[in-house]
Amino acid sequence: MIKINPAELKLVAQYIQEISGIFLDQSKAYLFETRLSSVAESYGCKSYQELQAKARQDGSKVIEKAIVDAITTNETLFFRDKGPFELLQHKILPEVIDARTPRAGGRVPVRIWSAAASTGQELYSIAIIIKELLRDAANYSFNLLGTDISDAAIAQASYGKYNRFEIERGLDKKYLQKYFNLFGDSWKIKDEIRAMVTFKKFNLMQPLSSLGKFDIIFCRNVAIYFTLEDRKKLFNKLADCLADDGYLLIGSTESLTGVCSRFVPKRHLRTIFYQKQ
Repeated sequence: MIKINPAELKLVAQYIQEISGIFLDQSKAYLFETRLSSVAESYGCKSYQELQAKARQDGSKVIEKAIVDAITTNETLFFRDKGPFELLQHKILPEVIDARTPRAGGRVPVRIWSAAASTGQELYSIAIIIKELLRDAANYSFNLLGTDISDAAIAQASYGKYNRFEIERGLDKKYLQKYFNLFGDSWKIKDEIRAMVTFKKFNLMQPLSSLGKFDIIFCRNVAIYFTLEDRKKLFNKLADCLADDGYLLIGSTESLTGVCSRFVPKRHLRTIFYQKQ
């Protein structure tokens, strides 16, 4: 394993923050060594400074992608924290559908964004909730988008295949039998759920205007890795692309106090959600 010195750590941390928004301080030396040592070696680098220099010079951005894939946590599970999904099923979706139902008939349009989709469990959980709530979705036009900065995460999410460990973390057995097919020693999401979602690579540090407006945004447990300044920028951008009567859900340990005054916290049962002022 290639060791990292303080000067290199500062240099590489700055580079990672530039390309991903993720801020890693001096206490994370172990993380650089355990996750980036093999990346450095695979590109013939004897130091992290050399890896960073090669990545900057690489016009194809292949090395940058490898660094992002290695450093991002991608820690997720189906129906993580449960509360937000109960809130979605029993309050948010019914209210959004009621507000969007056209008086003259036609399909009801609803756009939902999982802004840090990782390997897809969050967005598939949302799709399952929709399927359970509506049964027949023919009268609705759901647009479910999942984005993540990691190519590897997006690739797995798009394929929708999970091993037994990933499946057993949070997924109720009734949903496993109903919405997944056994695929070797893994499970694959059924086509009826896969067809409801779209995944794409996207960096939250970029402008969000190209994504359009959303009725519901899940942005959970990603901003905790950003500096306060970058969190402020992110949530102000999220406010711009959230419908005026839309809903924002963030992580259970997160708060927008002192981060973005454009959102007001509200509570339903045990779960906090945010709406615009």
